[in-house]
Amino acid sequence: MNTVIDRLNKSRTLFLATHINPDGDAIGSLISLGLGLQQYGKRVYFYSESPIPAVYRFLPGVELVKQTLPTRSEWDTAVILDCGDIKRIGEAADQVDRSPQILNIDHHVTNTGFGHYRLVDPKACSSTEIVYRLLKQMQIDIDEAIATSIYTGILTDTGSFRFANTNSAAYVICAEMVQCGVDPYTVAQHVYGTYSLGRIKLLNMALDSIEISHNGKLSLMTLTHDMFAETDTNPEDVDGMINYAKRIEDVRVAALIMENANGADQKRFHVSLRSDGTVDVAEIAASFGGGGHFNAAGFGVESSLKDLKKTINAIAENL
Repeated sequence: MNTVIDRLNKSRTLFLATHINPDGDAIGSLISLGLGLQQYGKRVYFYSESPIPAVYRFLPGVELVKQTLPTRSEWDTAVILDCGDIKRIGEAADQVDRSPQILNIDHHVTNTGFGHYRLVDPKACSSTEIVYRLLKQMQIDIDEAIATSIYTGILTDTGSFRFANTNSAAYVICAEMVQCGVDPYTVAQHVYGTYSLGRIKLLNMALDSIEISHNGKLSLMTLTHDMFAETDTNPEDVDGMINYAKRIEDVRVAALIMENANGADQKRFHVSLRSDGTVDVAEIAASFGGGGHFNAAGFGVESSLKDLKKTINAIAENL
C-alpha cells in the first residue's frame, strides 16, 4: 500500500476508470477515491465507458464521471478500479494501457496483475474497502460525500451483507460511514426501492426466458437486444436480475446471457455467472477468458446465441 500511496503523492493529474456496466462497488470506489484525491489537491478525471445506472445517480459527485476519453497527454497516472483485467474498462483499454504509470486497485481473485503498481486484496469484501483503507492511511478526511460512495459500494457488493464475501470490515466500515453522515435508509431506497416501468417489463421477459438444464443444476436467463428495445431499457437496468435464476431450488450455477448486437451473424455477448457457494464460477469464467470471484464471475464472448446456450448448458454436466 505504501508504494501505491507514494505513486499517488507524486502524481499531479490522474485518470480514474472502472469496468463497463459498472455496479455499486465499481462506482463507489471510483467516486470515493476520486473525491479523496481532489481533496488531496490532485487533478482527477473520472471515467466510465458505460453510463451510470439510474439507481446510483444519487451519489454525490456522480456528475463528475464522464463517458468521453481525454487525450492521454492530459494525465500522468491511470488508476484502474475494480477490474480483474485492464480490458474490462472497454474500448479505451489499449490507449490507457500505454499510460506512463498504471495503478491497479482491485479485489478479484482472478486479477491478472496488470499495471506498474498493484493494490489487490482478494480477501477484501469490495474494492471500496481497499479505497477506504487507502484514504485512511493517506489521512484524507472522509466527508459525507465520500462516505456515501464507500457505504454504497460495500452494501451492494456484499448483497446487503448476505454474500459470502461479507467480512467484519464490511460492518465496521459501514458503521463508521454512518457516523460520517450516511443515511442507510436513503441509500437503500435509491439502490433497492425504486424501479422504472421499463425495468419491471424487462424483468418479466428475463423471468420468462429462464431455462433449466436436464439435471436441474444450472439455470440460464437470456436478455436480447430486442428485449432492451421493446422495453426502452439498457444494460444498466439488468443489475441483480440474475439472482432470481440463482434462487431456484437445486440450482448450483445461474448464468445470464446479455446480448450486445453488432449487426453481424456472430454477436457479442456478456455472460454473468453466479454460484450457490458450492461451485467456483471464477474458474469457469477464466476458461472463457473472463474472471471474478468464487461466487460471482463473468466473461465476454463472440458467438451465435444458439451455440452459446449449448456451450453454457454443457457446463451443467460437470456440476
